[in-house]
Amino acid sequence: MSQLEFLPFTKPTLDEETIQSVANVLRSGWITSGPKVQEFEAALSEHFGGRPVRVANSATAALEIGLRLMGIGPGDEVITTPLTWVATVNVILKVGATPVLVDIDPATRNIDLDLLEKAITPNTRALLPVDLAGLPVDRRRLYEIAGAHNLRVLEDAAQSQGATSHGERIGTKGDLCSVSFHPNKNITSIEGGALVMNTLDEAREFEKWRLQGVERLPDGTMDVTLPGGKCNLTDVAAAVGLGQLKRIVEFNTKRTRLAHRYFDRLNRDLGLELPVWSDDSNWHMFQPLLPLERMKFGRGEFIAKMKDKGIGVGVHYPALHLFTLFRAMGYSEGQYPVAERVGASTVSLPLFPGMSPEDVDRVCEALEQVMKEALA
Repeated sequence: MSQLEFLPFTKPTLDEETIQSVANVLRSGWITSGPKVQEFEAALSEHFGGRPVRVANSATAALEIGLRLMGIGPGDEVITTPLTWVATVNVILKVGATPVLVDIDPATRNIDLDLLEKAITPNTRALLPVDLAGLPVDRRRLYEIAGAHNLRVLEDAAQSQGATSHGERIGTKGDLCSVSFHPNKNITSIEGGALVMNTLDEAREFEKWRLQGVERLPDGTMDVTLPGGKCNLTDVAAAVGLGQLKRIVEFNTKRTRLAHRYFDRLNRDLGLELPVWSDDSNWHMFQPLLPLERMKFGRGEFIAKMKDKGIGVGVHYPALHLFTLFRAMGYSEGQYPVAERVGASTVSLPLFPGMSPEDVDRVCEALEQVMKEALA
């Protein structure tokens, strides 16, 4: 099978204008943080309704800095979900706070907001919801809970660029909001992320946390006022991000059409549990759940058989509390049964703007063949 015949589960779409913009940056001699980063931040600010935005070399860094801007630290509890990329919880540990996990809603696969409210204690300082696969957590309900308990919110919107909740684009309203530009996200800057903030004071503080705590003084000298990191984005990455941001509506529209086709073409008799349909989603990923209890072989063999047919399949995400790190902290199997079931049976099918409708048909055909073998 040739390389061209293999359909990966995701692939960034980079146009020639963007590639040329990178070449121009390389020729300029200024390839670290500079004018392109400033241009990218300004474009992101416009995208997010004029709110201050600062970029970093990853969404993980943006999340951690967001917690630091909130003053979260030892003795504080931060409520989040066990069904997410592990970075969401790692940053809570990095600042010395305690992650409090809450199971997910079986339909949306996002954090269950009823359970979230019940998990609030006097030590709870912040909520850290995750928009899984591009479907936003209900922002109206989320902020009603946060307001009633006087809590800060750090939205992990790594997967939901361009998505909406109650008609409003994610990041244009609310508290702090982190987004990701990793290559498998809806738009990319190769690697990178950003934090949407409320005030310019927060943005200036972000800049210090982003780069060694350095504060430039008017006389050309500098001071260091906090133990910052090395999290700045390069102009090379920002040039890619600028080209991608121009196409975010186009990309998300294509993703939505492809998701529609999956719903139209997938054989319901195969027993797959499809994601809930929502016009709010940006369809970052398309994730059915396998009926493992009825299958002759497990998810690993399913993925291998799909690969043999030229179809790439991903796994996003295992329930993180079952990892060694979190088991050592006292978490155990059975604590979050919905997240565990979804994490064990989810598969991410190919979905990216460069796909054609016929590619979806090809995935569905391969899926039907493999599942009929599994269920025979």
